[in-house]
Amino acid sequence: MSYATTTVDQLKSRLDAGEKPILIDVREDEEVAAGMIDGAIHIPMGEIPDRLADIPRDREVIFICRSGGRSGRVCEYLEAQGFGNIVNMQGGMLAWNDQ
Repeated sequence: MSYATTTVDQLKSRLDAGEKPILIDVREDEEVAAGMIDGAIHIPMGEIPDRLADIPRDREVIFICRSGGRSGRVCEYLEAQGFGNIVNMQGGMLAWNDQ
């Protein structure tokens, strides 16, 4: 694993400071219906291989799921596809909603 990780606290601090990182939520439709982080883009995990063109290669992209597992697998996959600036949000939306 060589992709970066961020904690919920780190991400919240960045958002509170006005930063606008690219956030991609890889959960399923019924999961995001319960709420996403403001500004996040929804690309379900299963659609990632077909939507590589929708993921910027020249900017940091933070991936989010329910607990951090699926987004971690997406990060591993994207690294194998040559993406560089990939970040996994540890703890996922479970941790985000606990804050």
